[in-house]
Amino acid sequence: MDILISGAGVAGLSLAHWLRRYGVDVTVVERADALRDGGYKVDVRGAAVEVLRRGGVLERVREVETRVRDVHFVDARGRRVATMSADVFGGREGEDVEVVRGDLLRVLRDAADVEYLFGDWVEDLEDGDSGVRVRFGSGAERVFDVVVGADGVHSRVRGLVFGEEERFRHDLGHHVSIFTSSSAHGLDREELLYAEPGRTTNVYRTAGDDGARALFLFRSPEHAGRPAEQLARAFDNAGWKVPELVAEAARAQDLYFDSVSLIRMDRWSSGRVVLVGDAAYAASPASGQGTSLALVGAYVLAGELVEGLEGAFERYETRMRDFVTANQALAEANLKGMVLSSKAKIWFQTRMLRLLPHLPGRDRVIERITEPIRRAATAIDLPQY
Repeated sequence: MDILISGAGVAGLSLAHWLRRYGVDVTVVERADALRDGGYKVDVRGAAVEVLRRGGVLERVREVETRVRDVHFVDARGRRVATMSADVFGGREGEDVEVVRGDLLRVLRDAADVEYLFGDWVEDLEDGDSGVRVRFGSGAERVFDVVVGADGVHSRVRGLVFGEEERFRHDLGHHVSIFTSSSAHGLDREELLYAEPGRTTNVYRTAGDDGARALFLFRSPEHAGRPAEQLARAFDNAGWKVPELVAEAARAQDLYFDSVSLIRMDRWSSGRVVLVGDAAYAASPASGQGTSLALVGAYVLAGELVEGLEGAFERYETRMRDFVTANQALAEANLKGMVLSSKAKIWFQTRMLRLLPHLPGRDRVIERITEPIRRAATAIDLPQY
């Protein structure tokens, strides 16, 4: 087979890696001029850890772990009012890994010796009996046996084949924004979290970073505008060091800004075109499972393709559907604890975090909190291909 993958994100690069291991000819087209660097830190849990192990890249991923140690909750004056382990805060246990998205992409690309077309994209496609004819943004045309849309929440391939994004996007009523700060903010493998009703600010510095990253999570703004303008309105009159972070965000070259959304579809394929990762079943950053879904989905799709093209997409969907449903369900539940609606709830959460290390049966309390994440992360029986 000759397969085109649109998108050099986690799903696309992981799929390319697996397909090349099986001897398939692969081309990856990516609109950006180079591999996207940076981004927020992401978790790899449960079944996804096993996918990395089977792919021979787990140890390389462990070499670039964030190694963040603690999360400090701060008040408006910057005082640290509660502290907890970063692994406990992130719901990680056992072999779970936290890594910066850009670092994971580099590991996956190094493992995927395929043809890359950077600075180009799928402009149009036509699915026919002899394959899928693709016209690229550059004007070039080629025919592929299969085209995979791994191009994210705003997937162009999905739009060309399945229709408008609004049919499939389920907004959770919040936005997320992140940028790289030039300052380390006095942090060394730590993160600071400051909460106000309807908005949360997180600043963290991972191992090996010169600066830090600032992340904003907040209720969706009522008025449109440029990302920096919406961010400024959403955090107007905020305390702590939020005003200076918002001002720096407006000057940042890597400012990311988007809604917190799920993608829900009744089917992920049509003809010889199939979707994987966020393009098919985005779980949003609130789930903490988007990266794991991408890794597992790529593994299953690649395995089913090499078992035989006939029926491959149906088998892929059958194996993945319950896993996707379980992990998407985490998003809305998690979001309620990430962005609190009142000062009373913030006070109560902070108080409980301060008391947690001293509670009898502390470990059992933590297990109950993390159980839904653990259950969703392992909610698939990975086949051997």
